[in-house]
Parts: sequence; structure tokens; C-alpha cells
Amino acid sequence: MKTSTRAMLLLGCTVFTSAAIAQDWPSWGGTDPGRNMYSPAKGMPASLVPGKFKPNSEEIDLSTTKNVKWIAKLGSQSYGNPVVTQGVVLLGTNNASPRDARFKDDRSLLYALREGDGSLLWQLTVPKLASGKVNDWEYLGLLSSPHVEGDKVYVVTSRCEVLCLDLQGQANGNQGPFSDEGQYMAGPGKPKFEVLPTDADILWKYDMMDELGVFPHNASNCSVIVEGDTIFVCTSNGQDWTHVNIPSPQSPSFIALDKKTGELIGEDQAGVGPRIFHGQWTSPSLGKVNGKSQVYFGGGDGVLYALDTKPVKEGDSNFLKTVWSFDCVPPEYKKDKNGKAIKYPAAEGPSEINSTPVFYKGRVYVAIGQDPEHGEGVGRLLCIDPTKQGDVTATALIWDYKGIKRSISTVSIDPANGLLYIGDFSGFVHCLDAETGKLHWVHDMQAHMWGSTFVADGKVYVGDEDGDFVIFASDKEKKILSECNVGAPILSTPIIANGLMYLVSQTHLFLVGDGAKPVEAAAKP
Repeated sequence: MKTSTRAMLLLGCTVFTSAAIAQDWPSWGGTDPGRNMYSPAKGMPASLVPGKFKPNSEEIDLSTTKNVKWIAKLGSQSYGNPVVTQGVVLLGTNNASPRDARFKDDRSLLYALREGDGSLLWQLTVPKLASGKVNDWEYLGLLSSPHVEGDKVYVVTSRCEVLCLDLQGQANGNQGPFSDEGQYMAGPGKPKFEVLPTDADILWKYDMMDELGVFPHNASNCSVIVEGDTIFVCTSNGQDWTHVNIPSPQSPSFIALDKKTGELIGEDQAGVGPRIFHGQWTSPSLGKVNGKSQVYFGGGDGVLYALDTKPVKEGDSNFLKTVWSFDCVPPEYKKDKNGKAIKYPAAEGPSEINSTPVFYKGRVYVAIGQDPEHGEGVGRLLCIDPTKQGDVTATALIWDYKGIKRSISTVSIDPANGLLYIGDFSGFVHCLDAETGKLHWVHDMQAHMWGSTFVADGKVYVGDEDGDFVIFASDKEKKILSECNVGAPILSTPIIANGLMYLVSQTHLFLVGDGAKPVEAAAKP
């Protein structure tokens, strides 16, 4: 796998009113556990001018921008999607543009920036795994979006850990019970660093490689989701460098942790491990069906799983029971016309699920796809009835759409008109009716797409690998409102918080608003 990969690879104690919480975007999917990429915000921009670089610099001249409030410099590779809550912006990147002179080598970072001006509050500094790129590819950075509840930040690191952090960082002192941040930043067996107020405060750590024997393929990624006191996580278990052997076939693919302690409280019984095609980098979503919660995971075997959210004890272990499963790979992608098996990762063959399933109005929407480095190939978008039980492959399909190519993108559905939008890796944006699956239009971005579409205020926002950012009208007829280029690939998904849009390129974070006036941010390395 090359350095350019792994997008999928594409979540204070102050009391807030429900209105204020709704304005924030505290996790992948905002406040919607179904993960629909939609915001009810109004007055969102129909265009922007991202500005020009200052001579011989990576700094963008704010005076040359339009509808941009501030711009923060990131590393050289930034794949995750930002979250915004309680005045703090959280976003993963790498350390190619160090902000802290103590750390000059390749590391993964989680930045906590001030919402008002983009200045750095603190950073989580994650050392690379000693095993190297087989588990932790160079310069990928931290891939997953954090999930914030109150003053707690839950995030999956590039070391295949689930961490709980204090939203305030070390500015309010070490809150414990974890108290060895200096050693964590250094890495095992290395001289520890002095802990500064600008460092992250780790409250607890759960290491999935140590605790579960998980073997992540080149990267770890999952934007976790929380229900009650339970965190649901995809473990990133996968193949080794041979692309044939699965080192830990019996390790779980999906787990539940206690959000207060990080203790393992359940794991799946789906037995995905031996069937993993390549890797597993999906993020879960939640839905309530007939009064009971279900958590949805896309499997590395191409199967969508709905698990009960309440672990059940069997023997000495607790398990997340499978409520239903749906094989999203159709028979014609598995065998050719002569009945011969089509070998993964052939363009005409099977795929896993890397996108996030979306629960919307009692249905589940999901697309299949592969690591973008495998190139283009056939895909499938499915709309599934989640009310059935068992293997529902033959009974729960409401509609499917095979006009899409491989995709690692999550759907966005506009509640105002019922239109669904999704991008595929071949670079096409598709607009369909969410109820019927009827295709309305397709647009060729003419570049690969890693991120997802985002819907707000009657507009559809989307970026591509060439750095092009396109704004469409949310309509049955294709209408392009504006296009621009931000100067670096866009491999993540824009989000909206408090009436402003956060647009991430590989190297910069733009805060965009209709009529926004520039604020000089203290956001430089």
C-alpha cells in the first residue's frame, strides 16, 4: 500500500440547552446516531474563494479569500472529519508541520483548536507502532473522528487504541486515572516527555492489539458511537502484508466498552475474522427498531451486521448477539458466468464495507467498496429493512442500485425532499430518491472521491482528490451552484457547526460562512 492511502482509513462540565447542543457537531454524524450526513443549518454559503498562498509559504493569505473566517495549517495528510463542541474543534492529522518542537518525527496527532480563531489549545501526540507500516502506515496521521460527550472525548488512535480524553486537555491538570502521558507520548521503552498544559489528558486507554490480539491492516480507524454507558467500536482487524493471511482470525471485529472505565463489556459472535477480504475500517451507527436499539457494523466480509446493544453473558464471556445480517455482495460479483469464483480484489469482484451504514426513517443505507488503492470496480448501494431477524439477505432488500462504483462514502439524505446523495471512488456523485431508489442524476467530478457528500440548507457539498469543491442545489435536476479548488486533495467530509462549515483538505482546515470576515488565527506551526 502506498503513502497516499487509507482514507477510509475513509467520532467541560458546563450544562447546555438542547438548542445549543444541536448547533454543535460533536461526533461523526453530528447529534444523529443514525449518521445521516445532514445539518438543519440555514444561511449556508453557495460559494467560497479559498484564497492564494503567500509566496514561498504554506500559509494562505486571508485577504484573498471570500466567505472564509479562518484557516488552520494541518499536517501533510488529513483524512478524518472534524467535530466541534463547546468551543473546541477536534481533528486528526499527521506531524509533517510540527506545532510542538519536542516532536519532529512522524507521529499521529489529534488537534484541539479554539473555535473562535483556530488557535491550538492542545494536541494528542501518538507515536508510531514499532511494528511499522504493516500496522501503522507512514504519515497517515490519526484517521478517525472523535466522539464527544460532555467533557469526555472518545477516539480510536493509529495505535489501535480506544482513548478517553479530557476535552480541556492538561490545562485543568491531570484528571486521571491514567497518569503517564509523558511515557505515552514517547512510546514504550523510550525516555518520557515532560507533560505540558498544551498536551492531551488521557483518562483511560484500551489497547485492542494487546487486549484482543487484533492485527490492523496498515491502519486503524473507527469513529466510535455511544449509547448510554456503552461505546461501540470496530477493531480494525485485518490481513497481514501478504494479503492472504489473517493473523488473528478469532479476534473480534466489533466490541463494546464501558465508557466510564474502558472495560470490555462485550464482543461480537459473528465470526467475521476468517472471512475478512482485506481490512476493516468502518464506523458503526445506531437505530431503534420496534422499540429496541440495534448497532450497525459493516464487515470486512461484505456483510452488514445488526447487533443487539445489550451484551449477553455466555460462559465466561459477554457477547453482542447478531440480530440480523445481510450479505451486500451480489452473486454475480462472486462468480462469473461460468461459475468460477472471482478473486478479490478484481474490479468485477466482491468488496467489503468501509462506509458508515446510515439509519434513516426506519431503513438502513450502505454501500460496498474497497481500499482506494485497489482502484475502481463494481459497487452496490443498498436500502435494507431492519425489522427482520437472522440471515435476511433474501428477504430484507427494499431496493439496490448497481450504477454506483466502489465507494467508501456515507450517504447524505435531505429530509426536505427525500433525496439521497452519495459519491463513489470513480468520482461520480449520484442523486437518488431515498424512498424508491430512483436515479435522478449523476455528476462526474473527474477525480477520485474518498469523502462523503454533506447536505444542508438546500445544498449539497462535496470535494475530491484533485482538491475541487463543488456545491450543488439539492434538487431532482442537477444544478451546480459553484466550484473552486482548495489547492490540496479533499479526502474527508465537510461538516457544519454553529452555522459555519468546516472544510478539510490534506493540509488545511477552512472555516467557511456566508459573508464571513477573516480572523487572523494563531494557527500556524
